[in-house]
Amino acid sequence: MRKILKEDFFKTFKNQSHIEQLKKVERKFETFHNEATNSTEITIYGIIGDSSWDDSTSAADVDVALKEAGSNDLIIHLNSPGGDAFDGIAIYNRLMNYKEKHNAKITVRVDGWACSAASLIPPAADEVIMGAGSMIMIHEASTIVWGTKKHFRKEADLLEKLEDGIIDIYMTKANIERDEIKTMVNIETWFSANEAVEIGFATSTT
Repeated sequence: MRKILKEDFFKTFKNQSHIEQLKKVERKFETFHNEATNSTEITIYGIIGDSSWDDSTSAADVDVALKEAGSNDLIIHLNSPGGDAFDGIAIYNRLMNYKEKHNAKITVRVDGWACSAASLIPPAADEVIMGAGSMIMIHEASTIVWGTKKHFRKEADLLEKLEDGIIDIYMTKANIERDEIKTMVNIETWFSANEAVEIGFATSTT
């Protein structure tokens, strides 16, 4: 989930059974403002990543959409295999800041997948609705490192700190102990729609 090349991203998933499906999720980033209901719908499909991934959605893209939304309530349609952890974290914090500043309600509808870095977006919502057959996946942070043993140790320490911050975000919604979430992150855990509700990651299913 961190500093990883796009072509290597899907190799980091321990469960490879859904990889081909995840690769087919095309980028779609759209906004629709409804003045009648004072709401803005944002569609985030495809990889979460920085500007070096030209077919991804970045935190900067979301920031522009939030500025255009004014103070509207938000409905976010999400279908993403994940991507860059720091963009996922930035999107989470930007949504939290928006909600606090405007006293706005945020609803996330998981239309398909909310995996890896994309799993950091639903915790910012007041309401998370899992679509039929949708899934959330959480896993270890990963990166590509080249260098000496000192470089590897330094990077491992940094990844542990990154994971601690990610787990902090999950714990704002999870109804189980932190150690249980940490274990789920370490082994890579996929949640069905109903399981996401049971653990507190979602509020309802459709």
